[in-house]
Amino acid sequence: MTPNQRGIGMTSQRTRDRLIMRLKEQGIESADVLSVMKDLPRHLFMDEALASRAYEDTALPIGHGQTISQPFIVAKMTEILLQGLPKNKVLEVGTGSGYQTAVLSRLVERVYSVERISPLQNQARERFYQLKLNNIKLKHSDGSWGWDDNAPYDGIIVTCAPEEVPHELLRQLAPGGRLVIPVGGSVGQSLRVIDRNGNTFEETELDAVSFVPLLSGQI
Repeated sequence: MTPNQRGIGMTSQRTRDRLIMRLKEQGIESADVLSVMKDLPRHLFMDEALASRAYEDTALPIGHGQTISQPFIVAKMTEILLQGLPKNKVLEVGTGSGYQTAVLSRLVERVYSVERISPLQNQARERFYQLKLNNIKLKHSDGSWGWDDNAPYDGIIVTCAPEEVPHELLRQLAPGGRLVIPVGGSVGQSLRVIDRNGNTFEETELDAVSFVPLLSGQI
């Protein structure tokens, strides 16, 4: 790991360790998820001007009207996604900064990630290269379409909120697979977990959340 990846001061390992303690206190139990987030340099996934805030438990802007998710939300969604059956092949909708993608890449065999904003995707690709994360495949695309070429997926995680669950994502979920997705509009959103059992889908509504909206098109 390079000195920049190790971090100093407010990006040091000691600061990361304090974040992990806070995540445990908030109920994150997965040792694997906590270990990955302890080691992964979140400060590399944002502008240098905000790096000193990287290990605060808060969402931060990354440009283009997007944010890097709060660490607790990243940990919670990842923990929920990976419960139960093995998730060897995961689709992420909304690459954004690439932080959630990188967390997943340390925990599953293959990650496929789609992003509609080309500059964000290019930045994320460079970060993955620097960190030698070689099991991630990226596509510039409308997230509501998923990525049919590589379906079905053992797990799908969505980091932006549609007003309704896109049918294409349900269709691309493997039997026994799990979709974790925030759903709702400007009035209110909630985190949903959808498990596919054969051709039926069982949906569970969890906590209230706040995500940027899932928008159509590509830029």
